[in-house]
Amino acid sequence: DVAYLRSVLPSTTDDAFFDYLATLDASEVTVTAIPEGSVVFPRVPFLQVKGPLLVVQLLETTLLCLVNYASLVATNAARFRLLAGPDMKLMEMGLRRAQGPDGALSASKYSYIGGFDCTSNILAGKLYGIPVRGTIAHSFVMSFRCLEEVQPRDLPPRAGGDPVDLAGLAVSWLQRVCDLLQTPPGKANQGELAAFVSYAVTFPCDFQGLLDTYCVRRSGLPNFCAVALALHQLGYQAIGVRLDSGDLAQQSKEIRGVFRACGAHFHVPWFGTIPIAVSNDISEQSLEEFRRQGSEIDMIGIGTNLVTCPLQPSLGCVYKLVEVNGSPCLKLTEDEEKMTIPGMKAIYRLYDAAGHPFMDLMALEEEPSPSAGQELGIRVLGQLGETTRVTPTTVEPLHRTYFRDGQVCEPLPSLPEVRTHAQVSLSLLSPAHRRLHEPQPYPVAVTERLHRLFLELRQGS
Repeated sequence: DVAYLRSVLPSTTDDAFFDYLATLDASEVTVTAIPEGSVVFPRVPFLQVKGPLLVVQLLETTLLCLVNYASLVATNAARFRLLAGPDMKLMEMGLRRAQGPDGALSASKYSYIGGFDCTSNILAGKLYGIPVRGTIAHSFVMSFRCLEEVQPRDLPPRAGGDPVDLAGLAVSWLQRVCDLLQTPPGKANQGELAAFVSYAVTFPCDFQGLLDTYCVRRSGLPNFCAVALALHQLGYQAIGVRLDSGDLAQQSKEIRGVFRACGAHFHVPWFGTIPIAVSNDISEQSLEEFRRQGSEIDMIGIGTNLVTCPLQPSLGCVYKLVEVNGSPCLKLTEDEEKMTIPGMKAIYRLYDAAGHPFMDLMALEEEPSPSAGQELGIRVLGQLGETTRVTPTTVEPLHRTYFRDGQVCEPLPSLPEVRTHAQVSLSLLSPAHRRLHEPQPYPVAVTERLHRLFLELRQGS
């Protein structure tokens, strides 16, 4: 590394500088942070780094790279979770649209933290232990032309016994299903039926259908029902269907109606509850539309609008110098929002009697901690000209020390623990702060002492 830097820096650079670079290490660095998976609000420092100036300057780009995209995707995923509600299954399936393999793996990991249930990225499942899910592809369905291509085609009953020709059994069920649905059996695509039979023979306990390769109503739906009912006759139960085009909400209601009709007519009670999954460029607006129309959707696969974050393609976390050799410093700018808040700080979250956080408070590190039930005089950012008085029911210090003297000094949580913490953090927010449309702004404040320091440095500058 030093040799490379010699080749790109000016030839007049002092040799002593390169000797100095070779001695650098992170043992003098201390990192305090808000725990991973916590809800963090604008202007609150979620990471503080102390150490030799050059070392902490070198860390800037690395740290911002690590936290910006991660926080952005987790936040985007959390928004989808809030819109979908707690009971909807959400599957991350953005691997093909992500910004390369690294972006794809990061998206899978941080979507899971944000509230998604599973991923289609099997490598992410292997590396991180995220549950993996998926469905069959259109190309698989289209690769079949007729039932004669299905090999093998015999399936033994689940309870044991002689194998049965599943293809022949499905053909007989297709006629019965089409009679019930009043649709001609000849309109059902034979290649699609062959694909479903082949999949069902291979995975009889995990059979699922992709319904829209050809025509949902005349082909995909009757073909799926025929194979699912044939499996049922042999003691197996289909696990779901997926839609990838059209009016997803309306189609889900029509499909649910067909499932219920088949279940009632053929005396198969579970048939009416077969899960329905949808995909196809799902966005926040899509979820709102599903809710407005009403739907029978059980699972949603989201890719492009999750992993590329088109509503906000980047997160503007910044890394600013606030103290040098024990002396607080301040960055001044024409834009007041971009002014830094000086000094090393302690961060507290204040809770009301209902258990909701109502304000985050920044104090100088050496200030005494606020106490529950203690009235505080504070200055809210954006309203610094006046003192506000608040009395928290609970006070939670947010920062913990994670790295000191070259060692990790706080146990790092597992990915499921971070995910759980993220969901708990979101659930604690007041509904007024949590809603996605016109939320009530969450106030961030500073203590009177920190405010005085800010004014002194500003006037002195």
